Amino acid sequence: MTRSQLDSVSDLLLNSPLDLGGDVAKMRRVFEELLGAAPLPGDVRTRTADLGGVPAVEVRAGATAPTAATLLYFHGGAYAIGSAAASVGLVSEIARRTAATALSVDYRLAPEHPFPAAVDDALAAYRTLLDRGTPAGSIAVTGESAGGGLALALLLAIRDAGLPQPSSAIVLSPWTDLTQSGGTMTTRADADPALTRRALQTRAADYLAGADPRTPLASPLHADLRGLPPLLIQAGGREILLDDALRLATRAAHADVSVTLQTFPGAPHVFQGFAPLVAEAAQALDQVAAFINGHVQPEGRP
Repeated sequence: MTRSQLDSVSDLLLNSPLDLGGDVAKMRRVFEELLGAAPLPGDVRTRTADLGGVPAVEVRAGATAPTAATLLYFHGGAYAIGSAAASVGLVSEIARRTAATALSVDYRLAPEHPFPAAVDDALAAYRTLLDRGTPAGSIAVTGESAGGGLALALLLAIRDAGLPQPSSAIVLSPWTDLTQSGGTMTTRADADPALTRRALQTRAADYLAGADPRTPLASPLHADLRGLPPLLIQAGGREILLDDALRLATRAAHADVSVTLQTFPGAPHVFQGFAPLVAEAAQALDQVAAFINGHVQPEGRP
């Protein structure tokens, strides 16, 4: 990532009207407007989908292959804002690189639907894929920010329900610890152009609605991670959630999970969303695609 590219991305985030800790209704509108303003490439195709009563958006980009992965994707937004539609840009970049069909899940949001509603929706969506004949080995679970935390919570719920695990999981700048206890909450506070501890505390309180923030399905960092599938973690070097990623990788390795950690010095939160403009973001997604394709097991796919 060149310095000029990094400066442009940081300036964009710093000057954004989005205040993650602000009024939820207003921030939802702002978020949708910001992400909806970016035009999609002409090869992106979307349609609505239903996953066991959970709405989703099916995303394809470029050529798709019948033996490619099915991506089950969870958007970010601190469990309070964001949508499957707003995530199409980033999801399509991954789908194009993997020749996959992606399903971005519109899980229920807080404060209207606090924990564990999002986890329940994620598990229902995954069960539906299995019930429809999609082999677990062909599914890659993916997510960014809070969606990364939700993806990890889904893996725990899958394990605890006795269901087969997906082929792999990929989490981008994951929010894994709702206690906000990571050291980079302080050491990266002045460097992070996107997130603040105050905003995350506000949104965590809405999501938890009185639940213990150390509850494993709310904060997967505090879970027993044994039995999870191969895991790829990517994080930017200037984000306050960096420690969430670093500590997750350490705990996963201690739990005998096959884990790959990739950090990108100078990169902000979910920088991969700037892949069409920033070389290092595109390279990071190339590595995501290689990880997915390296683990997908299409055998038995109808």
